[in-house]
Amino acid sequence: MANAVVDDDQKWLLNCLSATLDPNQEVRSFAEASLNQASLQPGFGGALSKVAANRELPFALTSFYLAAVLLKQFVKKHWQEGEESFEHPAVSSDEKAVIRGLLLSSLDDSHRKICTAISMAIASIAVYDWPENWPDLLPFLLKLINNPNDLNGVHGALRCLALLSGDLDDAMVPTLVPVLFPCLHAIVSSPQIYDKYLRTKALSIVYGCISLLGTMSGVYQAETSALMAPLLKPWMEQFHFILEHPVQPEDPDDWGVRMEVLKCLNQFVQNFPSLTESEFMIIMGPLWQTVVSSLKVYVQSSIEGAEDPYEGRYDSDGGEKSLDSFVIQLFESLLTIVGSTKLVKAVAHNVRELAYYTIAFLQMTEQQVHIWSTDANQFVADEDDVTYSCRVSGALLLEEVAICYGKQGINAIIDAAKKRFSESQQEKASGSAVWWRMKEATLFALASLSEQLLEAEVSGLTRVGLGNLIEQMLTEDVGSGVHEYPFLYARILSSVAKFSSVISQGIREHFLQAAVDIIGMNVAPPVKVSACRALSQLLPEVNKDIIRSKMEGLLSTLTDLLYQASDETLHLVLETIQAAIKAGHEASVSIEPIMSPIILNLWGLHVSDPFISIDAIEVLEAIKNAPGCIHPLASRIFPFIGPILINPQRQPDGLVAGSLDLLNMLLKNAPSDVVRAAYDVCFDAVVRIVLQSDDHSELQNATECLASFISGGREEILAWGVDSGFTMRSLLDAASRLLNPDLESSGSLFVGSYILQLILHLPSQMAQHIQDLVFALVRRMQSAQISGLKSSLLLIFARLIHLSAPNIEQFINLLISIPAEGYENAFSYVMSEWTKLQEDMMNN
Repeated sequence: MANAVVDDDQKWLLNCLSATLDPNQEVRSFAEASLNQASLQPGFGGALSKVAANRELPFALTSFYLAAVLLKQFVKKHWQEGEESFEHPAVSSDEKAVIRGLLLSSLDDSHRKICTAISMAIASIAVYDWPENWPDLLPFLLKLINNPNDLNGVHGALRCLALLSGDLDDAMVPTLVPVLFPCLHAIVSSPQIYDKYLRTKALSIVYGCISLLGTMSGVYQAETSALMAPLLKPWMEQFHFILEHPVQPEDPDDWGVRMEVLKCLNQFVQNFPSLTESEFMIIMGPLWQTVVSSLKVYVQSSIEGAEDPYEGRYDSDGGEKSLDSFVIQLFESLLTIVGSTKLVKAVAHNVRELAYYTIAFLQMTEQQVHIWSTDANQFVADEDDVTYSCRVSGALLLEEVAICYGKQGINAIIDAAKKRFSESQQEKASGSAVWWRMKEATLFALASLSEQLLEAEVSGLTRVGLGNLIEQMLTEDVGSGVHEYPFLYARILSSVAKFSSVISQGIREHFLQAAVDIIGMNVAPPVKVSACRALSQLLPEVNKDIIRSKMEGLLSTLTDLLYQASDETLHLVLETIQAAIKAGHEASVSIEPIMSPIILNLWGLHVSDPFISIDAIEVLEAIKNAPGCIHPLASRIFPFIGPILINPQRQPDGLVAGSLDLLNMLLKNAPSDVVRAAYDVCFDAVVRIVLQSDDHSELQNATECLASFISGGREEILAWGVDSGFTMRSLLDAASRLLNPDLESSGSLFVGSYILQLILHLPSQMAQHIQDLVFALVRRMQSAQISGLKSSLLLIFARLIHLSAPNIEQFINLLISIPAEGYENAFSYVMSEWTKLQEDMMNN
C-alpha cells in the first residue's frame, strides 16, 4: 500500500476529505468550501468514485467512506435535470458510465461501512437510470449474490438490493421476483455458508418484495397470486426450519433472522391469505415453539435481568437488535394471524394457551421497575400507551383474541387469568420475592380489556362471574403493604376504577378510602398516579356522605401534588381535583377561597399549553357550578382578566385568547348580575378585540364571549351601557367584521352561533337589519374556505325562515332579490349549498 500510485487530483481530493474532519473550524470550513467549488467542475463525480473505489490509496478508511457519501449527495444534485433538487452543471453521459462502472466494481469492499455508502450511491443512481439506462445492474448484482466464494460481494449485492427494493414499481417486481427469490432462498437455506447477518439481509429483501406485491394485489390479484403460488411453499418450509429451534439467549443475530421471518410471514398472511392457508400448518408448530422459548429467554433477560444488554443496539445497516423489538414483532405477527379470517380456525384450539403465555409476557421488566419507581411521567406515558412496548403489544394481541373469537376468546382470557393468578399465589406461598409480578400482569391484562369483558358480562358470555373473579384478585392481597409492593398496589387501584361497575359497593368504598389516604402518603410515584386514576373514576359514583368529611383534606393533598407534578402528570391531578370538587358539591364553598387562586395561577403559568389550560378551566368551571361559588369566583377572575383584555397588544402569546376562554366559561349559564359585572369590566374590550385582532384564536373566543353576553343578558344588555344605543351598535359592528368576506374563514368560524343569539334574543332590534344581514351572510358564505363555517351560516338561514313564518314567501323573495356570484340569485345559491352540506348540518 505504501507504494501505491496516487495522481495529483486524487491526492488533493483525499486531503480535502480528510480536512473536513479536522478539529480546527477554519480548516474544516475551507475544505468544505473547496469541495463545494470542485463539485461544479466537470469530472468531479468521476474523481469521487475513483477515490471510493481505489483500495490501494494510503489514506484512512474514513476518507473513502466520505467520498462515497459525498458521491450520493453529488448524484442527487447533478444527475438528473428537471428534478426538484437538481443544480447545474449536469453530469455528462460519459462520466455517468464511468461512475456506474467504478461503483459496481467496489461493491465487494470488505469494510461494511464503506460498502453501505457505495450501495447508497448506487441506489441513488438507480432511481434515475435503472433499468432503461443501466440494464447490466441487476445481472451484475445477481452474479455477485450467486458467488458463495466471495462473501464480501454477496454482502454488497444484498445491501444494494435491499435499498433498491424500496424503489421497485409494479412493472419491475413481476420480472424480478422469479429470478431473485431462488437466489435469496439459496442464501437463507445455507447457514453453513452464509452467516446470520447475510441471511437476515436476504430475508429483508424478500419482505420488501412481498410488501410491494401485496400492494399490487389489490389491482392485480390473479397475477400476483399466480406469481407467488410456486414460491410460497419453499419459503414456508424454510421458515419452519428457522423457527423450529428454540430461541437462544444472548444471540441477537438469531433474533434478527427470526424477526425477518416473522415480518415476511406477516406479509404472506396479510396479502396472500388463501395461498398461506394451504401451507400454514407446517409453520404452526415452529411458531408456537418460538413463542414458548421466547418467553423463557425474555423472562431471564428482561423481566428478571437488570436490563436488556442489547437494547438500543443496531447492526451496521441500522437494524435494531434488542430482544424487546423481536418480541414486539412476534406479537404483531400473532395478531395478524389471529385477525386473518382464513387462519382464525387454525389457531382456535390454541387460543387458551396463547392467552396464557401472552399474560406472562406482560410482566414488568426489571428496567421498567427501576424507571417507573422514580419517573412518574414515564409511568403515565407508558400507561397511556404513548410508547410502544411488549406490554402494549401483548395487550393488543389479547384484544384481538377477544374480538375475533368472541365468547371462546373471552373465556380463554379469563381462564388464563385465573390460572396465572393462582400461580402468583403459589409463588407467594413459597416465599418468592417477585410473586407480585404475575398478579400485576394478570390485572393489567384484564384492565386492558375491561370494555370487552364488561360487555361480555352484560351479554352473559362469560362462564364465571367477572365481578367475583375481580373481587377475589383485588382483595386476596389487600393486606400487602403499599410500600412493599407499590406496583401491585398501583395496579389494584387502577383496576378498581376499571371494574367499578361489577364489584360491590363495600369494596369500592374501601379502595376509595385507600386512594384518599395514599394521596397524602409518601409512596412511590406510580401508586399516587394510580390513586388519582381511581379517585377520578370512583368519586363521581360515590355516596357523597362518605366523602364529605374528607373533602377538605383530600383537596389539600391534591393541591400539594400540583406543585410536584410535571406537564405529563398535571393533567391527571387536575382531573382528580375536578372530580373531587364535583363530588364534594356543597362543601366546595369553603374551599373556593383556597382552590380558586391556586388554579388561576396555574392556568396563567400554562396558558400557552392548550391541554393544561383547558384542564385548569374545567376545574374552575366545577368550582363555579358548586353552590355559592360563582360570585366569589367571578370577583377573582374579573380583576385578573380585565387589564389583559383592555391592553391585548402588550400580552404574551396566548394570554388574550386564554383570558377570553376563561371569561366565556364564567358567562355560560351565569346569573344576570354576574353577566352584568362582566359587561362592566370586559364588554368594550371584547368588542375591540373582534374589531381589531387578526389572531384567529382571539377572534373565535371573543365571538363566543359576545354570544354568551347576549344569551345571558338578553334585551337587558342594551340598557347596561351609558348610551342605550351604544351596545347595539357595538354588536352590529362586531357582526359586520366577522361577516366581512375578506376576513380569513378561521377567524369567522363561530360567527353563526353569535348571529343566532342576536336573532333569538334581540329580534326587534335585528328586524330592521335583516336585508343587510342576509346580504352579508351570502357574501361571507361565498368566500368561506371551511365547510363548518358554511354549515353554521346555512343554519342561520333556516332559523330566519322559521322566524319569518307565516310570511315565508316574503323572505324567499328577499333572497331572490339579492345577487350571488355564479348563481342566478342568493336563493339559488343557498339551496345549492344546503343540498351539498346537508350531512354536515345534521351533525352540527
